[in-house]
Amino acid sequence: MLIRDRKTISRLLMAAALSGLLAACATPFEARVQSFQQMPAIAGQSFAVVPADPRRQGSLEFQSYAALVSQQMLAKGFVEADPQSAYMLVKLDFGVGPANDRIGTRPAPVSTWGWYGRSWRHSPAWWGSFYDPFWGPGWTNELYSFTVYPTFLDMDIVRRADQVPLFEGRVESNTRVNDLPATMPKLVQAMFTDFPGQPARSNVVRVPTGS
Repeated sequence: MLIRDRKTISRLLMAAALSGLLAACATPFEARVQSFQQMPAIAGQSFAVVPADPRRQGSLEFQSYAALVSQQMLAKGFVEADPQSAYMLVKLDFGVGPANDRIGTRPAPVSTWGWYGRSWRHSPAWWGSFYDPFWGPGWTNELYSFTVYPTFLDMDIVRRADQVPLFEGRVESNTRVNDLPATMPKLVQAMFTDFPGQPARSNVVRVPTGS
C-alpha cells in the first residue's frame, strides 16, 4: 500500500511540473505601448499607409506589414485612399535590435538518493543508498541562459495637407526567436488595442498567443 501511495505522489509531482511548463508556454505575448495623440473623432476620414523611410517604398516586407495596419484602420472606421489624396498618412517604421542574453530559471528533477547528514537515512524521501524508483525524482529550479531579440513598431499619423502630427506610437517587445514577420501581427494588434487611446499613454498590452 505504501508503494502505491509513492507512485501516486510521484505522478502528481510530475503532472504539476508539466502543467507549469504548459502554462508557461501559453503565456500571452506582451508588448510595451507608448503613444501620444490628438486624433479627430472618427468620421470616415481617409488614410494611406506609407513607409517612414522612403527607401522602403516598394518593399514587399513593408507592403506585408502595411496591409496589417490597413486592416486595423478599416476596422476602426477609416477609409483607405491614395497617398496623394488621403486625409491622413500613416507612417510606419519597424525592426529588430541587437540580441541580448538573459538568465532564467526552470523546473528540473533531482534524485532523492544520496548522503543524508552524516549517515544513510531511511525516510520517505531518502531510501537508503539507492535510488527509489517508486518515489521518483524531486524537483528544483535550475538556471539557464537564453537569447531575446528586441522588436519594435513605430507608427506616426500626420494630416497630409500640412503634416500636423495626429498620433505618435511605438510598440516594443522581446521575443525568443528572431522572426519579425511572425511577431509583427502581434505588434500591430498591440498598437491598435484601445486605439487611439488617451492623449498620452504607456502601458503593457497582452495579446493571446493564438492571435
